[in-house]
Amino acid sequence: MLSCIWLELLNRSVRERLKKDVEQMKLQDPNFRPGLVVLQVGDRDDSNLYISMKLKAAAEIGINATHMRLPKTATEEEVLHSITEVNENSSVHGLIVQLPLDSVHKIDTEKVTNAVAPEKDVDGLTSINAGKLSRGDLRDCFIPCTPSGCMELIRQTGVSVAGKRAVVIGRSKIVGAPMHDLLLWNHATVTTCHSKTADLPGEVSRADILVVGIGKAEMVKGEWIKKGAVVIDCGINHIPDETKASGKRVVGDVHYASAKELAGFITPVPGGVGPMTVAMLMANTVLSAKRFLESHQPGKWSISYTKLDLQKPVPSDIVISRSCVPKPIDCLAREVGLLSDEVELFGKTKAKVQLKIIKRLQAQPDGKYVVVTGITPTPLGEGKSTTTIGLVQALGAHMKLNVFACVRQPSQGPTFGIKGGAAGGGYSQVIPMEEFNLHLTGDIHAITAANNLVAAAVDARIFHESTQSDKALYNRLVPLSGGQRKFSPIQINRLKKLGIEKTDPSTLTEEEITRFARLDMDPSSVTWQRVLDTNDRFLRKITIGQSPTEKGYTREAQFDITVASEIMAVLALTSSLEDMRQRLAKMVVATSRGGQPITTEDLGVSGALAVLMKDAIKPNLMQTLEGTPVFVHAGPFANIAHGNSSILADIIALKLVGPEGFVVTEAGFGADIGMEKFFNIKCRYSGLRPHVVVLVATVRALKMHGGGPTVTAGMPLPKEYIEENLELLEKGCSNMTKQIENAQHFGLPVVVAVNAFKTDTEAELDLVCNMAKAARAFDAVRCSHWAEGGAGALALGQAVQRASEAPSKFKFLYDLELPIADKIRIIAQKIYGADDIELLPEAQHKVELYTKQGFSKLPICMAKTHLSLSHEADKKGVPTGFIVPIRDIRASVGSGFLFPLVGTMPTIPGLPTRPCFYDIDLDPETEQVNGLF
Repeated sequence: MLSCIWLELLNRSVRERLKKDVEQMKLQDPNFRPGLVVLQVGDRDDSNLYISMKLKAAAEIGINATHMRLPKTATEEEVLHSITEVNENSSVHGLIVQLPLDSVHKIDTEKVTNAVAPEKDVDGLTSINAGKLSRGDLRDCFIPCTPSGCMELIRQTGVSVAGKRAVVIGRSKIVGAPMHDLLLWNHATVTTCHSKTADLPGEVSRADILVVGIGKAEMVKGEWIKKGAVVIDCGINHIPDETKASGKRVVGDVHYASAKELAGFITPVPGGVGPMTVAMLMANTVLSAKRFLESHQPGKWSISYTKLDLQKPVPSDIVISRSCVPKPIDCLAREVGLLSDEVELFGKTKAKVQLKIIKRLQAQPDGKYVVVTGITPTPLGEGKSTTTIGLVQALGAHMKLNVFACVRQPSQGPTFGIKGGAAGGGYSQVIPMEEFNLHLTGDIHAITAANNLVAAAVDARIFHESTQSDKALYNRLVPLSGGQRKFSPIQINRLKKLGIEKTDPSTLTEEEITRFARLDMDPSSVTWQRVLDTNDRFLRKITIGQSPTEKGYTREAQFDITVASEIMAVLALTSSLEDMRQRLAKMVVATSRGGQPITTEDLGVSGALAVLMKDAIKPNLMQTLEGTPVFVHAGPFANIAHGNSSILADIIALKLVGPEGFVVTEAGFGADIGMEKFFNIKCRYSGLRPHVVVLVATVRALKMHGGGPTVTAGMPLPKEYIEENLELLEKGCSNMTKQIENAQHFGLPVVVAVNAFKTDTEAELDLVCNMAKAARAFDAVRCSHWAEGGAGALALGQAVQRASEAPSKFKFLYDLELPIADKIRIIAQKIYGADDIELLPEAQHKVELYTKQGFSKLPICMAKTHLSLSHEADKKGVPTGFIVPIRDIRASVGSGFLFPLVGTMPTIPGLPTRPCFYDIDLDPETEQVNGLF
């Protein structure tokens, strides 16, 4: 027989093995822990006892076990809802429903057990797992815990199952039926007996292995058993026993006292199968966790790509976009390693990704980080976005590497204004283009709402302070509620900032009341503007407060386009929800008459801003024409802000692609603006270190930099741009050479992507490539991704892969400790090629003010024309001998930079005579958007 001591040692051995397995998983991922949920309906004492045993065993092994208890009043629908929640929780790897279901309502037990996801069904009770077991798929299912425990006990006796005659008494779904299948597939000859079996003693007498789970106390007599048989008793029954305090004792289905005289091995009750059943439950949970880890290894993608049907001539962007059916976005999410509970679907083609994924993947190594920038842009367009998408299609669909594109969300202003939509072009696009350009998931609208709430708060506070005494103001800011006044948490923060360590409103002195209640904003110092996502030139200068109810408190103000809001820059530069809340709180909206900066936290509005932005902070998932993943997130203005997509999207993408994968992001405008800000601002805050710079150039744009005639978008090109002109081109390559040099200031290899057009000649393309290499570019390749998709950027992808393995030593351009003027001077001299800078009086005043206010150590975000390396838009090529005038400096303290103004920067575009909206309409039958591109 099997002694209780020996059984305890066996049980302990199994648990020690499982404990080591859990520790091994933690070595693989320090944040990982197997998760088990035990779902109970009601409060039966016997169920509570079994659950406590399971929870204790789980804790001992290192499994994170949770007892989910539903009341007896729980309905079937509520139970099924709870199961669905657990099914979708990626931190749970095992779910058991404790039976019986103790509810006052009728609940279909079969329906409930089958609702458990098969991959989490560690009890092995779903029809799918039972079906796999019945057909012998033992390695692809979960075996019910009691039969699994029985098999472990049989194995430990040393008796081989193969070829033996086995009898199973009982045919329940939990023990008898699966025990039959398990013995059969371990090569025993199996007979299942039950209450209707004729000559049960005779059947039992022929059994080499006997497993009993009939639920009848001591039904199997000792004299029935074959001498030397292995007897496994799964029964738990209560019989009267006056010697026990409870008046009863627990016995099995086998009469133990007589059976042990004949059996070679027999399990006692209690203490036999029960503990081993719990151990097998733990083993199944650990197995499920292992399977989860193996199938969700970061960088282990199983992705399908979409084959392009290339047409000649190349159709319009929208025709191409609609010719390709995008993969369901939940399918793409699974392909790149996102879990179902980390993705929020917005229809079939776009989704938001939850930030909790960062914690799950934080121990994983990052992929290679590539930034796409360009030469100084011209009205002709150089195709940075198209090159970004073409490159990721090449790296993914053609080179079979894990790759993500991270791009900015386009503003609605240009979409309905002069530019039209932006999602790449030709056969290198983000799709669907309509979704990409119209609303997406509402992030820009959230920023509009948050920004304008701040603007309303600023003017309301100025108004109320102007019309009330200190005491009246204080009483309204801290109103009576239930007979007492109470500070809100955000007001406590303001008190601490003022050095007032009090929490009881009644204890403030008159002087403290005045300091707390009166912000004393100087209306002329207000820097916060209202925004909207529409090009409206007549809002560039407005007067507010003209209603009689505003009692003459009018002032001049303006509107900006939403993407110019500091909240957009905050979104792009934040690293977490907590970080965003802090950045939103730091945003300076005005200066007090005493010279102190007034923040949104002082206004009491920063918490509300975080609430409005809580969904916008999650990156948006889309895809390219060839089925590679794209994060579309944030879209800050590229002159008064840094013009790059979000840090969060890059962080998540770099983890998902794995160490051999690539993340390709785009910096707005030319290398002198977007790239410089990408390195000095974005990389400084993210801590991420890029590997490669891709510099996009076109023959026709370089000809313009060489002195070619002015062109206007939409007008026929002069002959210089459509005929070979090597002299003009060679002269213009100086701009490309300077931008290569600018990238090399940061210690990175540069790959030049020559975006070819049909009017370019072989000699012209060769000249550009040769001059780029002569300027010490790592490589220079011609690209035809607009016409050919990823295949047209294959050479670029290969060059980028080689460059990513080349030695590099990333460095910033300047030290943050330098004075403000010195940082500006370094950018102007090293990046623009200026002789010096000139601080005009207003800029000099701001240098002194910001230094006094403690903002001098912020990085610099130059607001300069993007059409020239200099501050004058008409100066093409590489201007020299100029001094950059700094007319003003402004602070984006929340986003974390100072932006010097060089010349006049319109922050809201105007509509042209014929805006794009003339062509845009909706087909009421198909709901198809027409004319957007």
